[in-house]
Amino acid sequence: MKAVIWHNPACGTSRKTLAILEETPGIEVEVVQYLKTPYTEAKLRQLIRDAGLTAREALRLRGTDAEERGLANAGDDAIIAAMVENPPYVNRPFVETDKGVRYCRPQDVVREIL
Repeated sequence: MKAVIWHNPACGTSRKTLAILEETPGIEVEVVQYLKTPYTEAKLRQLIRDAGLTAREALRLRGTDAEERGLANAGDDAIIAAMVENPPYVNRPFVETDKGVRYCRPQDVVREIL
């Protein structure tokens, strides 16, 4: 089974999620470092939707200026546009397999789609 992780190597939860994927037999891991290869709007919308989240729930406030920019109270379209323009605004990690998409906080959530 193939698993794609949208990964930030500076994030402990993302590293732990990647380790679970790499340690699971039969999983072919594709790592997308989204700070180097940013999300497209369509992909980000699909990941958020398929994970059962709103854009606001996927918005990273800690360590960003997203709150100061008013994004905490913005609509989904404005939040997603800001996330596409500023990838650090996306909380992480997202993982996608044939079994679905999960926002892996905590990291063990990834096991639901393996």
